[in-house]
Amino acid sequence: MQLSLKVGIICFLAFIHTTSFSQSIDAKNLMRHMVFLSSDDLKGRKTLSEGNLEAIEYIKNEFISYGLKSHYSDYLQRFSFRGYRKVYEDAANVIGYIPGRESEKIIVISAHFDHLGLGQPNTEGDSIYNGADDNASGTATILAIAEYFSNNPPKHSLMFAAFDAEELGLRGSKAFVKDFPFELERILVNVNLDMVGRNDNGEIYASGTYQNPDLLGPLQTASRDSYPNLLFGHDQPSMGKDDWTNASDHGSFVKEGIPHVYFGVEDHKDYHTQNDEIDGINPEFFVGSANLILKCILELDNFFLEE
Repeated sequence: MQLSLKVGIICFLAFIHTTSFSQSIDAKNLMRHMVFLSSDDLKGRKTLSEGNLEAIEYIKNEFISYGLKSHYSDYLQRFSFRGYRKVYEDAANVIGYIPGRESEKIIVISAHFDHLGLGQPNTEGDSIYNGADDNASGTATILAIAEYFSNNPPKHSLMFAAFDAEELGLRGSKAFVKDFPFELERILVNVNLDMVGRNDNGEIYASGTYQNPDLLGPLQTASRDSYPNLLFGHDQPSMGKDDWTNASDHGSFVKEGIPHVYFGVEDHKDYHTQNDEIDGINPEFFVGSANLILKCILELDNFFLEE
């Protein structure tokens, strides 16, 4: 284990021990997920690598421990695809499900767990792309949210989708919408999380309200006086590369005409480098971000019932 990672874990544990949160996410478990998913042991979680398969087992076992159901055998939605240089056989999304108390309509909550794997060593001799923010942070958050709703049943059904092969072209989410176990019309919205763990300005974006303006009101209500500060934008075609509409797995839902909200931060200096490690994550921001996203989902759960 690298020294920087050891320091990061110590800081995390000290922060959790000395800080009290009134929100409902279990902060200790959120950090436990982050520590595991971003560890050197998983060697960057590249699709079909040993570390990727370990991440799949970890996510699946967490879903099982929360009592989530699944419409897929062993919680895994298998898929194959042809990449640039090879064919990827039996990649897997991990899918969990909580039935709604009042509606069979579905809110899909997603994050990709794969990352870039190993590369050429940098100047510090580090060859592992740990992907702490991209996207161990989003995956850890959906696990914490799944745990919350397992104890607090939602009004609408929730499907938790941990997607593989996002870094190879949104392959997991494309397979998901192609092989969805119900009519796609059952999906009310996709809430996608990708990079939610750090921002020097205390800001996180909810992208997608330009295309889905009716969602702006409930998101504003949920985020009032919140930390981090929730901003809206990065979703207009005129913005070019700063338009995030197809930047992550929510893009697969957009192509099917399904509304989306994408939570994420703007790119930081460690994006897609070996320096995206756990000691770069801001614990206060990360826990606040997870609780903010939970509040937004709770508000959406109420909003769709009232429509």
